[in-house]
Amino acid sequence: MPNKVALHTLGCKLNFSETSTIGSQFLNKGFDIVDLKEKADIYVFNTCSVTENAERECRQLVRRALRQNPDAFIIVTGCYAQLRPEEITHIDGVDVVLGSNEKLKLFSYINNFNKNNLACIYVSPTEQLNEFGSAHSTDADTRTRAYFKIQDGCDYKCSFCTIPLARGTSRSMAPDEVITEFTKLVESGYKEIILTGVNVGDYGKSFNTDLYHLLLKMIEVPGEFRIRISSIEPNLLSDEIIDLTAQSDKMCKHFHIPLQSGSPKILKLMQRRYKVEDYEKLIYRLNERIPDVGIGVDVIVGFPGESEEDFLDTYNFLRDLPISYLHVFTYSERPDTKAINLPGSVDVFERRKRNNMLRILSEKKKNYFYNEMINKEAEVLFEAENENGLTKGFTSNYIRVSHLFNPDLINQISKVIITKAEGDICLCETKGIKKAIDLIAC
Repeated sequence: MPNKVALHTLGCKLNFSETSTIGSQFLNKGFDIVDLKEKADIYVFNTCSVTENAERECRQLVRRALRQNPDAFIIVTGCYAQLRPEEITHIDGVDVVLGSNEKLKLFSYINNFNKNNLACIYVSPTEQLNEFGSAHSTDADTRTRAYFKIQDGCDYKCSFCTIPLARGTSRSMAPDEVITEFTKLVESGYKEIILTGVNVGDYGKSFNTDLYHLLLKMIEVPGEFRIRISSIEPNLLSDEIIDLTAQSDKMCKHFHIPLQSGSPKILKLMQRRYKVEDYEKLIYRLNERIPDVGIGVDVIVGFPGESEEDFLDTYNFLRDLPISYLHVFTYSERPDTKAINLPGSVDVFERRKRNNMLRILSEKKKNYFYNEMINKEAEVLFEAENENGLTKGFTSNYIRVSHLFNPDLINQISKVIITKAEGDICLCETKGIKKAIDLIAC
């Protein structure tokens, strides 16, 4: 009887929360969860379709798993499985392909996990992509942080994006259910809850509410915790949410806000719902209202029609903005999108060059942001690992910090002073132990 399961997630934090829910279902059925590197009886791959690389990686992972155990039962689910099931069914060794609706009801479709080496089974969607599947991850960062899915799907029509096809229309968890599940996470001891979804800022339309009013209810839940919004569209980050973040210690002083392009021409071709000047005003408003706010930005390079001038518009725009870091994506042609038919394809080498330029800019931005925090107070949620006498955590404004290991700090939100920036991490101190930290850092 198969009893060892390995799970792997490709893509966004929403996928991670759903993979964790799938894992919990296996645990409840008496299975053991093992690392992907170990030999398992069952492998579950929760996939992404944002880029061609994610799809390629899925195929490579399946083949690697079968090299570890040729008799393993292989399940592929997620966005790639929803959009391109026929491609996956032709990967040798895959046993079951599950669509987006079906992945959280895996045991309803699979009677046993015995490999029969016959044709791959594709579980055709039984419903439209309009139901909400609850999911939350409680294994992030050694059980100090939890990803909590409150929204799914998207009503936007960005010309480069396949997510609405893979995830369906925007829908949300009922507000009362959100508060119930959120309270359970807090009572279980999680000190940071990260709100996830395809378009989190779109929360609540069908319930005649919105994200701001949900956050008002969440911060009233008793307990010590903080809330982080995984990502939010610039046109949905309201003044009310900004003010609430500025006023409440239970809101992380950090936002991840997709831009995608700093060129008005490209932004219009992408069919985004804001203008460059709107985005600029938002970033300055955030910095004005929330001191030391951390701001991450998504940007795509090499979109069809992006000239050198358009790219430099983006580069210079981001260079001059008070932001903390970038997530840079190279444009990837996706089937069934408007962008794939646009003229002006950018040479792949040029796309990579532009990507590299923005990644270097991101490092400069992060280094500046980190150095600006030196000698300032910050609140850190420390994790449990003891790495050579040090433990790590994230500040409220999303700076990775290192501290002398102290078991009393584990899963506690602690006030520290940032003392030094070293590449991708900052050193910090609490009262009375600066000398010990300096000795370890040397």
